[in-house]
Amino acid sequence: MKTTRVALRIVALLGLLMVLNSCGSSPSGCPVCGTQQNGSIGLIDVMLVPEHNPNGEPGGPFNIFDISWVDPVNRVYMVSDRIGLDVPVFSSVTNIALWAIGGDNSIAEEGFNASPCWSDATTGETIPPLTTAQGNYTRFGCKTNGFRLPGFFGPDGNFGGFVGGQCCASRSNNLNPLSGPNGLEISADGNFLFAGNGSSILYVFDLAPAIASGYSSAPVLTATIPTGSSPDYDGPTGITGCMASANGRAFSDPSCGDLRGDEVATTGAVVTFPQDGKGHYLVAIINGDPGLPFVTIIDVTGVVTRSANDVQAHCLSYADQAGFAGAGTQPPFSPGGPFSTFPANYSTCIVGQIYYDGAAQNDTTAFIDDGGANGPVGNPAFPCPDPSLQFDSAGPGIAPVPGVPGPPVPSGVSGHAAGAPSHNPDVACHHGPQVTVSTSTVHGGVFCPAGPGTPAGCTGAISPAGLGAMAYYPPTHTFLLTNANTTSDITVGSVDVIDPLHPVTYQGVTRYVPAIINSFPIYNCMPTGVNVGPGTDVMVACADHDGRAFAPSTVIINGTTGQVLTTINNVGFVDETWYNPGDGNYYLAARDMPTGPVLGVINATTRQWLLNVSTNGNAHSVAADPINNHIFVPLPSGGSNCETAQADGCVGVFAAQ
Repeated sequence: MKTTRVALRIVALLGLLMVLNSCGSSPSGCPVCGTQQNGSIGLIDVMLVPEHNPNGEPGGPFNIFDISWVDPVNRVYMVSDRIGLDVPVFSSVTNIALWAIGGDNSIAEEGFNASPCWSDATTGETIPPLTTAQGNYTRFGCKTNGFRLPGFFGPDGNFGGFVGGQCCASRSNNLNPLSGPNGLEISADGNFLFAGNGSSILYVFDLAPAIASGYSSAPVLTATIPTGSSPDYDGPTGITGCMASANGRAFSDPSCGDLRGDEVATTGAVVTFPQDGKGHYLVAIINGDPGLPFVTIIDVTGVVTRSANDVQAHCLSYADQAGFAGAGTQPPFSPGGPFSTFPANYSTCIVGQIYYDGAAQNDTTAFIDDGGANGPVGNPAFPCPDPSLQFDSAGPGIAPVPGVPGPPVPSGVSGHAAGAPSHNPDVACHHGPQVTVSTSTVHGGVFCPAGPGTPAGCTGAISPAGLGAMAYYPPTHTFLLTNANTTSDITVGSVDVIDPLHPVTYQGVTRYVPAIINSFPIYNCMPTGVNVGPGTDVMVACADHDGRAFAPSTVIINGTTGQVLTTINNVGFVDETWYNPGDGNYYLAARDMPTGPVLGVINATTRQWLLNVSTNGNAHSVAADPINNHIFVPLPSGGSNCETAQADGCVGVFAAQ
């Protein structure tokens, strides 16, 4: 038995003792059981995260994490752990660690918990590996077929792993846009986990094997869906240039690629959309913060329904669909490009992409918006997708010429990709909304009519502070996306409305593709989190910083009209948020409050702030179990909230007292 397995069992035992000693599940007659109290909501327990310690590598303190999520069906809590290079799974009833979802590089279990990549035992077909625009394999995909890193390792059929918060080693010093795991979401039936990673990719894990085994077996990585060009982590020079360019040049080196796949939102289940009258399970994921970020809409209906069609059941590449079969014959997922030996080869599940690049028009009637004011066609001023990076020379081994950029680095997985050297058809591509320009007397950011041309007084939306959270909004069958900074006026942010299946006519056929159909301005806020509450209410959390500090604020809007219903000034400076239908509260992880980090609580029915509960440090993530109404907040090391584990960090469990 591996020593890490013993350590994990010890962690579980310690967690059980904590539960027994602190009444972690808050039975009647024992609402507090000697734990800390803070107003009407307080800390009732702490959960130790597998394989963390105060002594540094391997593991180190639980200080770098991202999105967390609760599955109320299987009663589990998960969190993106960038130091552990995994997604630990906890029981939301007993508060004990059950498993750590990861790859060959996972810290917990020394990689012996690695998820296998789906494969067909009869045909030998499997999920292809991932390459970069430089033509190099990266380990942060499936290690299958011809995968090989010279002097490193070859194919073993497993998931290579998450990038982590230190980007392969301490050399990267926590370069956030290169990190992973990032956004998480579990399907409403509890069967699938969606996770974004630093390699510009979305993973789908089939949790059935783990659930059936009582979390003694790994889930299967059933789909990998590249959304852009991966950073060149495992190339000859790695991401050294990208790291240097992060210091004042906004990740401008070609080895940066399209940075990380970040925030995720899904429909939760297969939903019948009135746009085309069909059932879809859709996923939205953002990329590339900062720079020219973009959002990708993906149809994973075949995955979550376990379609008999392998292409759709596993979002395989177009090359697979074109007839490549058998182990070793499937080309890898690749962005293509002038310096790659692999042609562009995208996932068949991509519906389309939207770029926030300040384009001259937002033509929702176009399939690929590179004509009209964005044209002329063939020489677009704003191509779609917009390649924001250039290679530094005309080719490998050719010395760069000062002031002369090389060809563009391929970006995204959309646009005109038909014909050689690509396996792909054309894929829909659009730009962000057109909004009004601020004047000396009037805030801008008001949505301008979409269509060919640039309306007077309007400008293309940008996102220099990066795109934020998303949520599926059932009343209008749309996704709502926060943009912290929509124009050059830093006081203007927005909640943008994405129709994921907007009808357009292309080559004489009606196609259903993503497009921005509205934008709700949110002022003096820098929107980050977004949650759909009761009825048409939508809570918008505010970051309140990044160039100018605003007053703490949280905004509740009508998600259909954009009308601001109330502004709450008791809590702000927020990153991530959660709506808990079990107790009817919004929870806000307000790590940057001027008076110190807190967990903010707002009653969603009355739209009234209730209280702020002290947390610590970088506590920026939150999720809640709607059955026992326990609130889970990852807490970094250094704060007393983690009790005896304060040097390691922990997940705090909060509840009503």
